Amino acid sequence: MKNEPDLVDFGFEKVSSKEKTQKVTDVFRRVSNKYDLMNDVMSGGLHRLWKTWFVNSLPLHGQAHYLDVAGGTGDIAFNIYKNLVARGLHSEVTICDINPAMLAEGQKKFSNTPLKWSCGNAESLPFPDSSVDVYTVAFGLRNVTNKMKALQEAHRVLKPGGTFACMEFSKVTPILEKPYELYSFKILPLMGKFVANDPDAYQYLAESIKKFPDQESLKQMMSDAGFAIPSYENYSGGIVCVHRAVKAA
Repeated sequence: MKNEPDLVDFGFEKVSSKEKTQKVTDVFRRVSNKYDLMNDVMSGGLHRLWKTWFVNSLPLHGQAHYLDVAGGTGDIAFNIYKNLVARGLHSEVTICDINPAMLAEGQKKFSNTPLKWSCGNAESLPFPDSSVDVYTVAFGLRNVTNKMKALQEAHRVLKPGGTFACMEFSKVTPILEKPYELYSFKILPLMGKFVANDPDAYQYLAESIKKFPDQESLKQMMSDAGFAIPSYENYSGGIVCVHRAVKAA
């Protein structure tokens, strides 16, 4: 009798690894042309503030390589680029995403910038060992099929002394638990229905947040992947959390 494939979470559903990758790719293909609008609607614009805080917390270097993985339509990478330009620093900024539709939306949006675009999987990045100074992933690690592989790949491509920074939805403080649950499973899918005409995609979003490792669990995973000095900082009561670490020199 054939062994059953290892199953992973796709929201609350259990699927094979291959099926999850296909399903996540399809979700983001379907919502790609409304992705930026939905970010504004579902966060009340807060995502812009979170992204600004996140980017402002990154080290800025000249003659460096910044890699934003699961970078979607390029918001994080563009903000990094703007910060570098404002300080007169010249560095390479690359967006890598598994989904061509998301990348196409970003390339249209930022066509007049020198941002670089690469289609690739966070679990097997198309970049050499020790080639990246700062690796970022914002609201993307949650959607990766094998999160440990993605963390190990981040460690591989970073130069010794390089910075890893992840921003992701996380576990909220106790006082926010009930209202956040109501918002996530009742209101968010309705927004998806009326704004993006795709309630299932935003039902998946809510479920994927619920299944994502909490702050301490992700911190431990970063250590297990080889990172040094792992830490985290909650934004907005833990709705969002930023994890940071370095690759030991």
